[in-house]
Parts: sequence; structure tokens; C-alpha cells
Amino acid sequence: MEQRWLGNRKVGAIGFGAMSFGGMFGPTDEATSLRCLDAAVDTGISHIDTANIYGMGLSEEIIGKWGCRDVHLGTKCGIINGPPRAVRNDEAYIRECLEESLRRLRREHVDLYYIHRRQPEIPIEDLAGTMGRLVQEGKIGGYGLSEVAPSTVRRAHAEHPLTAVQNEFSLWTRLPQLGLIQTCRDLGVAFVAFSPLGRGMFGRDPLKRDFRAGIDFRDTNPRFVEPNFSANLAAIAPFRALCAERGWTVPGAALRWVLGQGEHIIPIPGTRLAAHLGDWNPPALKASDLEEIGDILPAGFAHGDRYGDHQMAFVERYC
Repeated sequence: MEQRWLGNRKVGAIGFGAMSFGGMFGPTDEATSLRCLDAAVDTGISHIDTANIYGMGLSEEIIGKWGCRDVHLGTKCGIINGPPRAVRNDEAYIRECLEESLRRLRREHVDLYYIHRRQPEIPIEDLAGTMGRLVQEGKIGGYGLSEVAPSTVRRAHAEHPLTAVQNEFSLWTRLPQLGLIQTCRDLGVAFVAFSPLGRGMFGRDPLKRDFRAGIDFRDTNPRFVEPNFSANLAAIAPFRALCAERGWTVPGAALRWVLGQGEHIIPIPGTRLAAHLGDWNPPALKASDLEEIGDILPAGFAHGDRYGDHQMAFVERYC
């Protein structure tokens, strides 16, 4: 697998998002998740991304039991699931969450530690100072921010250099191209793209609307409810046809498009099943192929917002 810089270390250009290990997209078990991690490393993946809120610690516990020390590992804190949903960025809370994550991960150090959502009442310079102290103490290798605006990135980076920014980015979520991806490039900060396969919409086969009510959040997500769901399937169908015609896998082509938007971009698709990993191999595409994909799926084609209103509460908006 090609390599890209994540802080001061090169990792596989495609990372792995471990949200699914928390059971948030379908039933899974520890043995299945461990097999998936083994298979991910076998494909050349060397960065694993998780968070304390994924399965309320379950994802971190599974990764801790897996125990592989050869991968670059990132986790997050900051969201309080509630109800009500809230965020905390004060230093005491961040330190408490970090110690709990390290215990579950069975590590004394984590390579990358994100603030999952920013608490607006705390100046970003104060937050960056907290994260800088954790770096200096050797608790974390670097820090990141998630779902933030370009102005926040610049202010944080000026206080203590950022390692990465993680926001949603894919063929159907293009907002980061309106300044955030460019800001990260100019500052030398990695841009980690979560949900690069549209939460399964760009999977091997078209999704069916059989999400588990009350568990799989896609069940009430605006892009996955009718009539948006059927409209999105229809909009993506020509892209699927192009992939079949050219001999590309749908996930592979979608990931190649994301990778093609900048050398500092690292997508982190997720799965709970090792069998899906073989579909992620991105084909070698020409500039004309990427342009053709963009013509079939132009910016803004998606029907519905990417989050419901309650999930947008702590996402920074800048356009």
C-alpha cells in the first residue's frame, strides 16, 4: 500500500475506522472484530482509529485485547452521549478520559489523541495548550481535532502544532473542500477523512433499508430515510454502472477519488467484517477518470443532510 505522512510517521494511505466494533452498524462479536483487525494489517493498513464513545469503550477494549503494537493508533474524547448529548473539553476531563482509554487499550501512550467535538465555551488556544502538555508529558504522540472549521485549525496550530484534523469527507460529503482541506495542506496537517464510503452507501452492493431501529443511527439519519434514501440509491446507480464497466470495485473507486483530492488525505473506512477489506483496494485512476466520477456525482448531489439536527449541535459550521 502507498504511504502517507501522519505526523512524523508514514502510514498506509488508507487507515481503518473501528466504530463498527461498538455494534453501531450491526451485530458483531469480539472474535469477528479481532479477525477483521488481523486482516486489515495483512492488507497494509497501519493506522487504526477509534474513540471512547464507540460502543461506550467496547471498540477500545477489543483493540486492547488484540494487542498489536506495530500500528499507529488514534482515539478520541470529548462527546458525552447523554441524554442530553454534550461535550467537555476541560483539562481535567480530557486527562480522565485519556487514562481510561489507555487502560482499555492496554497502552501507556497513544500515537494520536483527538478532541472529538469542540466545546465552544473553552478558547481553542486553551484546549491546544492542554493537548500540548499531554504531548510534552509523553502521554500522546500528537493531537487532532474533529468536525472543526478552518479558522479553528489555524488558531489551534498557532498555539501548538496539530497532527491531524478529522472530518467527514466522501463523494457525497464535500464541505471540507471549501477551505478545510486546503488549510490542512498549507499547514502540513494530515486530513483524516471519516466515512469515506458514505456509511455503506458506497459499499460492494447497494444498501437495503433494514437498519436496526434504536441502534443503527442510519435508521433516522436524513440521507437514509425516505424519500431521500431511494433518491440517493438512484443517484449513485450510474457510478456503480461505471465501476462495473471499468472493472473497479465501488468502494475501491470511491476511496481512490478521496485519495486523489490531496496527498495529505488519509481516508479511514470502517467495517466489522474481514471479507469487506478486499473491496477497498483502490484502482489506479487517471485524472480523466476522477473527473468523470465527479461529473456523475457532482458536489451537492446527495439528498438530505449528513446529520440530524441533534448531531449537528457541536459541529462547527463555516460555510
